[in-house]
Amino acid sequence: MQLFYSSRSPYVRKVMIVAHELGLADQIELLDCAAHSVQRDRRIIAHNPLGQVPTMMLDDNTMLADSGVICDYLNALKQGSLFPAGGTARWRALTDQALADGMMEASLLARYERGVRPPDKLWPDWLTSHLDKIDTCLQAFNHAAPRFGERFDIGTISLACGLAYLDLRFPEIDWRTAYPNLRRWHASFEERPPLQATRLH
Repeated sequence: MQLFYSSRSPYVRKVMIVAHELGLADQIELLDCAAHSVQRDRRIIAHNPLGQVPTMMLDDNTMLADSGVICDYLNALKQGSLFPAGGTARWRALTDQALADGMMEASLLARYERGVRPPDKLWPDWLTSHLDKIDTCLQAFNHAAPRFGERFDIGTISLACGLAYLDLRFPEIDWRTAYPNLRRWHASFEERPPLQATRLH
């Protein structure tokens, strides 16, 4: 398996956490690339028309796009439990993944607005709306965090990746002070070996 990879992508980190947890990390070759919202990397586009990371190439040259799809594939490959099979646990994990991925997307769009868009084309209301999405997601997860318990599934993995990306790109968002339930949950969750092995940098 090959993975188009960025060490600063929260979506790539999600895939690699799953790979480490399932014992598959050493079977994945990380491919050099330079995914960018404007200067698109043709090496990725040759396989994935979206030109995004993560993009996985299987040994039979099948392409998998989107972190959730790739994580689901890896989990199925090892018959793992990171995607609960059914019932309330499944819908909870998938919904938490969707919310956390949405928070990551809002973070990336806010990052692009501040760091990529020319200064004369900045749209303050666009930036504010995405920062507000981040905050409303943090509020919801802070409310839910006391019920996470020992959950280690695609939902909680995705949330941890979203929080780490905020630390990397938006240190001024002091979510640990504003949301103490999230702070307490995250402090212990990040100590797990798959998360230690995949820190964003």
